[in-house]
Amino acid sequence: MTMVLMTGLAITREQERGTMENLLSTPATALEVMTGKIVPYVMIGLVQVSLVLILARLIFNVPMHGNLGVLYVAVLLFIAANLTLGLTFSSVARNQLQAMQMTFFFFLPSMLLSGFMFPFRGMPGWAQAVGEVLPLTHFLRIVRGVLLKGNSIAEVLPETWPIVAFMVAVMLIGLRAFRSTLD
Repeated sequence: MTMVLMTGLAITREQERGTMENLLSTPATALEVMTGKIVPYVMIGLVQVSLVLILARLIFNVPMHGNLGVLYVAVLLFIAANLTLGLTFSSVARNQLQAMQMTFFFFLPSMLLSGFMFPFRGMPGWAQAVGEVLPLTHFLRIVRGVLLKGNSIAEVLPETWPIVAFMVAVMLIGLRAFRSTLD
């Protein structure tokens, strides 16, 4: 949630403060501006995940049977998908409040329909269909598979392509919205 929220406020803050004109005067493309906004938050996300994994092991004694390298590749994909979603929200929103509301409007269904709070297979068919679109659903399957079952990269790959597809689709929407805000 923090990744989507922090980036969701990024471009709207620039527009509200009037610093977007400075970005427009540079030769940077929309993709370069969006990438520049995302990279610092990737580092923050990696620190957050590392802290959670360390505390999960030390405090709750969570078993970690799999390769952490495989897990961190999935974490990077998930972080990138959430950050592109946040940037898309900030490109579509007219102010920071709207960006924040969009974030919460996405966050609640993600938590409820991903299998995080309720068993995924126990949900109605329509809820499972919506949940399959959400990257959190696939990320949870990857985390559970790697940490609890020791899944390898080959066993994780079927769950990574939906995250990548979500990220690409959201990035295309965000680039289109960003270009329209530039006009």
